[in-house]
Amino acid sequence: MGIFFLIVLSLFAFFYGWLIFLAASGSRFYLFWFFLSVSFLFLEELIRHGIWRRFPLLRGTCLLGIFMGLLFLLVSWSLIGTEFFSRGEEKLDYLVVLGAQVRPSGPAAVLRLRLDRAFTYLSENPETFCIVSGGKGQNEPCSEAEAMRDYLLRRGISAERILLEDQSKNTRENIANSARLLNPERDRVGILSSDFHVYRGKAIAKKAGYREVFAVSARSNRLYLLNNMLRESLALAKDKIAGNL
Repeated sequence: MGIFFLIVLSLFAFFYGWLIFLAASGSRFYLFWFFLSVSFLFLEELIRHGIWRRFPLLRGTCLLGIFMGLLFLLVSWSLIGTEFFSRGEEKLDYLVVLGAQVRPSGPAAVLRLRLDRAFTYLSENPETFCIVSGGKGQNEPCSEAEAMRDYLLRRGISAERILLEDQSKNTRENIANSARLLNPERDRVGILSSDFHVYRGKAIAKKAGYREVFAVSARSNRLYLLNNMLRESLALAKDKIAGNL
């Protein structure tokens, strides 16, 4: 039964990784799923050939690693969940929209969902200014900020309300560079990003000195949510180690 379960997990990890690869998100995180698939097969072989039983130290180390990994996911996903459905506050001074991949055809799906949420918020709060934040990646035709501005302009948001921050390459830089366009000690600021990402964005902003900061969550594609949550957990750990939150 255990061997069959590991084979099923291996197949799931492989095909899910292939699905992430086909999404062409610009990230190589799909390789993690392939690694996970091979790991499950390796463990299955250890059990099949009796090595798992003959080496209790190896077994104990593997079980401890699995337990610690699951505990880490439980804690990190619980933190992410605290802002997963956050709607922010009304009449914020600024709304900072964090960038994501831009393709030759325009913003990728994850970014369009963020921009649609920004459009809704800005329409309901006409006095709020918007900062679109994101630089130009190697595989992008223009900066994320430019693509985001153009999308909002086409939706009817006036150009006077949109400020560009087009130099950042990651979330920490999004927050730090956007702070130069507002007063983080005085202004009421919303950090808008995907539901799985907005907790980290808000936490980095608080660490960076934003006094009144609120999370504004945009929905994400549930098909890729498992991948995004796992990747975000690792990003949380990385930013914690780096002192960004």
